[in-house]
Amino acid sequence: MESIDIKEVISQDLIIEELNVETKIEALQALVKLLDAQGYLTDPEEFLKDVLLREEEGVTGLGDGIAIPHGKSDGVNKTVIAIGKNNKGIDWSSLDDELVEVIILFAVKKTDETTLHIKMLQKVAILLANEELLHKLRKATTNLEIYELLTK
Repeated sequence: MESIDIKEVISQDLIIEELNVETKIEALQALVKLLDAQGYLTDPEEFLKDVLLREEEGVTGLGDGIAIPHGKSDGVNKTVIAIGKNNKGIDWSSLDDELVEVIILFAVKKTDETTLHIKMLQKVAILLANEELLHKLRKATTNLEIYELLTK
């Protein structure tokens, strides 16, 4: 399987450096609102519903303060990743029971689900396996810093 350039699916316009939310649902709603405002969704309610359905299927809180919620949806018109940071940890039922500070939301166009979705997950999983990068990501304070950490 050929790799993708992460810059194809991440842009600075899709990063919120301080979500300032209290709950998982508020974090997801804020990122869905951003995706919709940037023109990546045709049906934000449908996409949010698909993300929440996926959340019920299994844990997306990876541990180390990171969550990777995702949804494959007809409500998405271009596969992209939205990222939000919350300085106050959010309960996400993570694998390590730690609170989540960085949310990496995969918005996957239904027709891309078999190829691009897998490649994106692989690429991000490789990035997140780097302890130093995780530490820097949690400490980042601007969307440019977050963007550069994930795209270099």
